[in-house]
This record gives sequence, structure tokens and C-alpha cells, in this order.
Amino acid sequence: MNVLRSVIFYIGYFAAMLLIGLLCLPVAPFLPLAGRYRLLNLYNHFLMVWFRVACGVRYEIEGRDNLPDGPCVIQANHQCEWETVFLQVMKPPVCTVLKQELLRFPIFGWALRLLHPIALDRSRPARAMKQVLTQGVIRLQSGLSVLIFPEGTRVEPGVRKRYNKSGSVIACRAGVPVLPVAHNAGERWPGRHWVKRPGVLRVRIGAPITTHGKTSDSVNAEVETWIEAQLQEISDVPRPLKVS
Repeated sequence: MNVLRSVIFYIGYFAAMLLIGLLCLPVAPFLPLAGRYRLLNLYNHFLMVWFRVACGVRYEIEGRDNLPDGPCVIQANHQCEWETVFLQVMKPPVCTVLKQELLRFPIFGWALRLLHPIALDRSRPARAMKQVLTQGVIRLQSGLSVLIFPEGTRVEPGVRKRYNKSGSVIACRAGVPVLPVAHNAGERWPGRHWVKRPGVLRVRIGAPITTHGKTSDSVNAEVETWIEAQLQEISDVPRPLKVS
């Protein structure tokens, strides 16, 4: 049954991508940035609903009232593609820090380019870090929130990686809060397998963590402590206490 559900899901997934590509991509470059987000985010809104319907997933999302009015740095654990979709619709418009290879995908990558992401060359880590720190602050000062995954890459449920502090650094430099988000999406949408699993997908949005008068190290420690504490509660897969 899960295989059949997943096949049906991906039929809708790619059909919607093609439709958005044909109808929206030719129009999007002529819109202001806020308009591009609203138009291209139609695909993400569809995926949120389609994943729930096609794969038998139920969402439990807590903390929407914690979303700040102004720009912030959104930091979340990274398990699969689902959270990249959800976080785009949670608090738009948002600039995403991502690997530059994603921009090469037809349709999907073309749409990403129009949303002013911070695309990193992971083969040059020193340059990538500098790029995040400079462009991230610029995006925040222009009124965009910035989405960054402190683990740096997808991490399987039940595995723990060290949190990179670059998101906390740009938040401190720009004087904006960090919005922590925890979820167990990888248990429903496996990052390394195409078959989806029904069940409850839990998301917790934390209260914004202020950066005023704090160091980036202390902010990063707060982010990691909060996210890991939530994952201990919402994950069906046991969380390790130490970084692997």
C-alpha cells in the first residue's frame, strides 16, 4: 500500500511541477520579488496538501503564533525534502541557503533562481562561509528572512550532527531573532528512499530567540538545545544524546 501511495504521490508531484513550469515560470521574472514568492509558492502549497492526502499523513503543527512580524533567521533540523517545502510557506518570503547544484535542475532549479537564494559551492567551504555571512546579512537588511539548516546536510532520523553556527552569526550581525523549528518529517518522507510512510508528522515552531547582547556561540547553543529537546519528544526514532 505504501508503494502504491508513493507512486500516486509522485505522479501528482511531477505533474504539478510541469504545470507550474509551463504556466508560472514565464510570468514570474516580470513580477517583483514578493509576487514571485506568492506565485511560485503555489507549488509548495499544493505539495503540502497532496502529500497529506496521497500518503496518509496527518500534520500536527504547533507554535504558529510564535512567527515574528519582521525578518528572522529560521533554523531547523534537516531530514528530507518536506521541511524545505513547509518552511517556504511557513513565513514567506524567505531566502534559502542551499547547495548550488540544486539550481541546475530543470524547472525546479529555474524557479529557485528567481527567489534570490544563497547558493553555495560546498567544494569551497571557506568561500561558502564568507558568502553566507555577507549575503545573509544583506538579505535580512532588505526585509527577507533567511532559512538555514545548521546541520548543513540531510541527517537521518536517529542520527545527530554538530550544529554550524553560521545562521546564528548572521542573526547576531543583523540584530534579528532566530526562529527555531523542530520536526520529524524524515520518518514520514525518508530522505534516502522514495517510498513514503503514513502517520503523524509533527512540527514545533519555537519562540524567537533574541540575539541582542549575545554571542553567536551562545545563540547557537540555545538553538541546538531547543531543537534537540523537541526532537526527543516528537520523534518516533530515539534521539542520541551525543553528536556522532
